[in-house]
Amino acid sequence: MTVLTNRQTTAPATAAEEPRTIGTVVKAYIALMKPRVIELLLITTLPVMFLAAGGLPPLWTSIGVMVFGTLSAGSANALNCYIDRDIDQKMRRTRRRPLAQHQVSPRAALIFGIVLGILSTLGLWVTTNWLAAMLSLGAILFYVLVYSLVLKRRTVQNVVWGGIAGCMPVLIGWAGITERLDWAPLVLFGVVFFWTPPHTWTLAMRYKEDYAAAEVPMLPVVATERRVILESVAYTWATVLCSLALWPVAGTTLFYPAVAVLLGAMCLWEVHRLLARLNSGLTGVALRPMRFFHWSNAYLALLFLAVAIDPLLA
Repeated sequence: MTVLTNRQTTAPATAAEEPRTIGTVVKAYIALMKPRVIELLLITTLPVMFLAAGGLPPLWTSIGVMVFGTLSAGSANALNCYIDRDIDQKMRRTRRRPLAQHQVSPRAALIFGIVLGILSTLGLWVTTNWLAAMLSLGAILFYVLVYSLVLKRRTVQNVVWGGIAGCMPVLIGWAGITERLDWAPLVLFGVVFFWTPPHTWTLAMRYKEDYAAAEVPMLPVVATERRVILESVAYTWATVLCSLALWPVAGTTLFYPAVAVLLGAMCLWEVHRLLARLNSGLTGVALRPMRFFHWSNAYLALLFLAVAIDPLLA
């Protein structure tokens, strides 16, 4: 989900050109975990813990969820890198990853991912509870077995249903505090679920040639720009409407719905501007799909910040 600059998309140096030091090896293993993706997942985890606790969550529980949640996401991402090592070499956006550059062997990446998964599951079980641990393990298995191995290369619905794994931190954060699930985290699960397709599709519009070269049937590769944008508009409306449902379900103060309405209006404005550019005859990079991609990142982060602040105002 990271956007690369022109400098980053130039042909990468081979591993043989870079001396292997402890620092470069550690950096390669950290890169396998996809830290920028983990950032986005943690943005949705901690605020839900504030909501579940009705204020400041217990410190050590929060640390446990965040630390072992990071390892859980890192496990799923490392295993995804192992599975996708062939297509990562074909895509400008991913060809600097450690396996694509042969900085880490496939076997080492596989072992690394499995070890992280075991540590994260046991760590969550010890520091929180069995439900949070099982939800975390389920997220890893779903991302690896369902999305990476089955959906990604076979169906245009890959990011729609595959995005379920990215929604799981919301449930894990809530379960870590309450030891149960409720309607409030399920509403926020829905927000992330509906948010994921348009966010990913606008990025894929920018890197359409990459996905085509890797034979990954992302929607922008196999469908017209009009269909991609119209579906993005529909999912964005669903995201905003779902976000507003948290107000009555969780009994928030007026602060949250006010912020949700403002952020939602701005997000809808941006996606409809994308549609307007298409209707005016623009196409390709002239549509500027990355504007919506960047704004959708900000939207999710600010919305969940409001989720964290609201219980402190009650």
